[in-house]
Amino acid sequence: MTEVIEALSLVPKAEAKQSMKDFKSDQEVRWCPGCGDYAVLAAVQGFMPELGLAKENIVFVSGIGCSSRFPYYMNTYGMHSIHGRAPAIATGLASSRRDLSVWVVTGDGDALSIGGNHLIHALRRNVNLKILLFNNRIYGLTKGQYSPTSEVGKITKSTPMGSLDAPFNPVSLAIGAEASFVARTVDSDRKHLTSVLRAAAEHQGTALIEIYQNCNIFNDGAFEVLKDKQQAEEAVIRLEHGQPIRFGADNSKGVVRDQATGDLKVIAVTPENASQILVHDAHTTSPTTAFALSRLADPDTLHHTPIGVFRSVDRPVYDTQMSDQLEAAIEQKGKGDLATLLAGNDTWTVTG
Repeated sequence: MTEVIEALSLVPKAEAKQSMKDFKSDQEVRWCPGCGDYAVLAAVQGFMPELGLAKENIVFVSGIGCSSRFPYYMNTYGMHSIHGRAPAIATGLASSRRDLSVWVVTGDGDALSIGGNHLIHALRRNVNLKILLFNNRIYGLTKGQYSPTSEVGKITKSTPMGSLDAPFNPVSLAIGAEASFVARTVDSDRKHLTSVLRAAAEHQGTALIEIYQNCNIFNDGAFEVLKDKQQAEEAVIRLEHGQPIRFGADNSKGVVRDQATGDLKVIAVTPENASQILVHDAHTTSPTTAFALSRLADPDTLHHTPIGVFRSVDRPVYDTQMSDQLEAAIEQKGKGDLATLLAGNDTWTVTG
């Protein structure tokens, strides 16, 4: 984890070796029995010691929703903030306190409905924070209304005749907002979830991880096709940088670029077309292919759903740039005139 420590060089290291137990708070975890949030919490608590950072210099900021109880259960600093505003609050914190490792925990309703504006601007600014977006395709806290990621035709308490709204694809949205790191994982796949957390922690800038998370009360089995061993083999596309994008039994399927449209499509691999299989490049500057990968999954069936890191590129980090500006301003102290700055050149004296 050398890269993690270098990436967070401003954050004080822990004085002693830590374990998962050190990151468990004394609060009773209160989610519905069987909720996917438990699995995500355990994975995050188990991963935190790898950072080697003092608990006091790690902060979890959440909005409103089931997932937003997360800060209570982490033995770090945290804030249960305002509906949809967690990215904005975390931006201020990460920009003003660069000695902190800042994590945002949000849900599909919190982040993509009332919080959509804050989310896209945090992504485009590339603030040094990590966003965990729990996607269960439903409003769980308020008892089962359709959410911005619910599929068309979804019957809920708020859409008894079926939802008319086309759902957001969080990964597509993030890539479209020029996010420098975008990934997707599944709550029940702890190994994969941890590997994605590790990659996000190593990244300098905003990292968004969409986590498919089961709500067993109001939307049970929404991602079953990706979790059932037999179905998942044919449905899940595991992205690995530098590797051909192949999946299915014996890697019998692959992703290629349609020469006519430029889109990506899934084909059966043969000796004749094996050389055409796309090699995943998460580090390419252009977001075009990453976006195309995000569009492979059918929102209704979830067949051909890529998971893993879609995009991880270097971009200037907002809080670093802001710090540089502040240092430059301090160096010029005494050279400026505040009154002149406030008045500017467009002032008038009104007499009557």
